[in-house]
Amino acid sequence: MTTTHDPITARGAAQPTVGWSPWRRALWYHAAFWARTWRGQVFSSFLFPILYLAAMGLGVGKLVDAHAGTVQGVPYLDFVAPALLAMGAMQISANESMWPVLASFKWTRSYWTAISTPITPRDLVFAKLSWVAIHVAMVGVTYTCVLGAFGVLHSPLAILLPVAAALTGLSYAAPIAAYTATQENPNSFIVFYRLGIIPMFLFSGCFYPISQLPGWLRTVVQFVPLYHGVAICRTLALGQGTPLVTAYHLAFLLALSGLGTVLCVRNFRRRLEV
Repeated sequence: MTTTHDPITARGAAQPTVGWSPWRRALWYHAAFWARTWRGQVFSSFLFPILYLAAMGLGVGKLVDAHAGTVQGVPYLDFVAPALLAMGAMQISANESMWPVLASFKWTRSYWTAISTPITPRDLVFAKLSWVAIHVAMVGVTYTCVLGAFGVLHSPLAILLPVAAALTGLSYAAPIAAYTATQENPNSFIVFYRLGIIPMFLFSGCFYPISQLPGWLRTVVQFVPLYHGVAICRTLALGQGTPLVTAYHLAFLLALSGLGTVLCVRNFRRRLEV
């Protein structure tokens, strides 16, 4: 396949090596687009989590430490900081998997252009999810460095935090993109944010142990991917948790990511192969 007739890369950016597999060519498109638009994403992707860390960890943290001492044996800043990385992964992945995906189907119709080449709906899904993982991991690297500067990393396993963030992001991106592929307008996205993303943000143990929640709500939280992402990030950053419990959290995120990917490929095919 030559690069001359490949619309996914014919955008004025440097093109990848001839002979790359189709899904990698589609991935290159996402990378090239981000390279031209990253300045507009700096605040939401990089600065917002850092500002939130300063506000919640340093501001609220001083009040919590003064009145409650420690939370699960660590200062409040140490407790909340890893959770904010998982929260940022959720937010970035949700944003990447709603409006941009719908735009590629309905408004820019770049997906329709792409499948006129050897690129398949499956390639588009793999490229999109791979880019989400890369994007979240890049943010995770920056955020991990910030956590190190704040002195809240207590385990050498903290180097794996970007990987944990990427997995948390995939557990959201795959099923949300699968849902987006079935939509004709973005009206439901606002509802999803208000009734889905925000409650997960508030009740997934980011700011307090879920032991503080009523018993029935603790059961519900067990099915929220952010809860599992937060638990893994805390384990890596603080050196807490047991291998068995950590394996349970990893299995949940991997299973949700895998199921979401299968549904995403199916829904992309149904919409594009008509």
